[in-house]
Amino acid sequence: DAGDRDSQYRGVPDAAAAIKKLEALGSLVREPLQDVGEGIRVAAVEDPFGNTFGVIENPHFSIDKVR
Repeated sequence: DAGDRDSQYRGVPDAAAAIKKLEALGSLVREPLQDVGEGIRVAAVEDPFGNTFGVIENPHFSIDKVR
């Protein structure tokens, strides 16, 4: 059941570049790159092993601010 699945998103500095690299490595785009507001962009892929995960580019996030 799809409702029982967890979603993981990996933060990346450039979502378009990350998706391009993941596709080159054999992943299939399941949710195309989209802007969800305020410059935040997300997409989801399925890797060659059947795992689905997303990437998120958030220009407002700084790892230094959460350490």
